Amino acid sequence: MLRISLFLLVAFHTAQSLLICSFNVRSFGEAKRTRPEIMDIIVKIISRCDIMLLMEIKDSGHRLCPFLLEKLNGYSREPYRYVVSNRLGRKSYKEQYAFFYRLKMVSVKQTYQYPDLQPGDEDALSREPFVIWFSSPKTVAKEFVIIPLHTTPEMSVREIDELYDVYLDVKQHWASKNFIFMGDFNAGCGYVAKKHWKNIRLRNHTQFVWLIGDNCDTTVKASTRCPYDRIVLHGDKLINAVVANSATIFDFQSAFSMTEEQALAVSDHFPVEFRLRTARRPPRSRARRPSHVVQQIQ
Repeated sequence: MLRISLFLLVAFHTAQSLLICSFNVRSFGEAKRTRPEIMDIIVKIISRCDIMLLMEIKDSGHRLCPFLLEKLNGYSREPYRYVVSNRLGRKSYKEQYAFFYRLKMVSVKQTYQYPDLQPGDEDALSREPFVIWFSSPKTVAKEFVIIPLHTTPEMSVREIDELYDVYLDVKQHWASKNFIFMGDFNAGCGYVAKKHWKNIRLRNHTQFVWLIGDNCDTTVKASTRCPYDRIVLHGDKLINAVVANSATIFDFQSAFSMTEEQALAVSDHFPVEFRLRTARRPPRSRARRPSHVVQQIQ
């Protein structure tokens, strides 16, 4: 009886929630666009999510996102839209951020390309965040800002710390109290050693909650174990709206019965994700910062 009750509770929260995901698709460009077996997996991965951040898009011809949207809307029962950044990066190497989102659940209020022009600290970010302010009328937190970041591995400590300046800048532009920072931070293994966390303000300020812990593995290769991809929250209403134990890594290799070689053809990263409640909190629980969220970083 207890197992049935727990199953029904999990099913209820899954149905009454908004799934927010982040995925580095590794060199996502023309070569992958022309391979149907890869695109089919990417479409299936995105279709699980109500909001999906895609990174490492390399599309100088501006054909990938329209093509992906067509495939996604042909597969999904509910329509999606997308917003995509300009091509970002230093010198000739460029990438784009893109957000695909389910129209039934959310809409885009505003977009903002962070200029990365802090006096004395200009051009600190390799791919400055393309920031989106979402309206989410069905969730407990009715609006939230998502700040994406794909760091250069060797500069991860500096770039993750720089997210605090991005946060301060966005706060001056928009009247939001709910912030989600997510992406491929390269936040682990040799790029961010344990001793470096003291230099990262987003980690040291207690109002920021890290959902993907340091012991997680967001990489596809069996030979690696690194928590590169992260999700960080700010704002009590947003934090209290997180569905318990929903922050996780989506292992598409296992989900779609793929070999490691097949999975690596899609990406060397697994997506990370979490859920926001759309239903009221059960009567016995109290509106406070959930302990399961705080414990993720210990």
